[in-house]
Amino acid sequence: MSVDVYLTFNGNCREAVEFYAEAFGEEKPKIMSFGDSPQDPNYPLPEEAKDLVMHTRLSIDGSNVMFSDAFPGMEVKEGNNITLSLVSKDENKIKSSFNKLKEGGTVDMELQETFWSKCYGQVTDKFGIHWQVSLDSGENAY
Repeated sequence: MSVDVYLTFNGNCREAVEFYAEAFGEEKPKIMSFGDSPQDPNYPLPEEAKDLVMHTRLSIDGSNVMFSDAFPGMEVKEGNNITLSLVSKDENKIKSSFNKLKEGGTVDMELQETFWSKCYGQVTDKFGIHWQVSLDSGENAY
């Protein structure tokens, strides 16, 4: 299990992650854009979202730092642009942690299956800290 930092940007994520890769001597990362993700015909992807970064990460001195752009219409400002991401291979641990974190907090995305994780959710705890919890299947290329 690990707790990683997740940074969110207002459309300049690609520039930022490439800057950080160079600054820390890391290889240029693989980048998944919103346009690369499976599309739902009931919810068409806005044209302005297609090239935005949905997810990428760097390993900086052994620590995962993950990055994305905010989806159009979502406000990013200092304070909500940094999220802690709990990643585990233990689904019971993910569920237990999520349920404890939501006590007195706000569920931003219920635990659910996504195309990248069998069990994923987002919650803001009672102290205002934003969390993502995700079951690690070991198959994520990003």
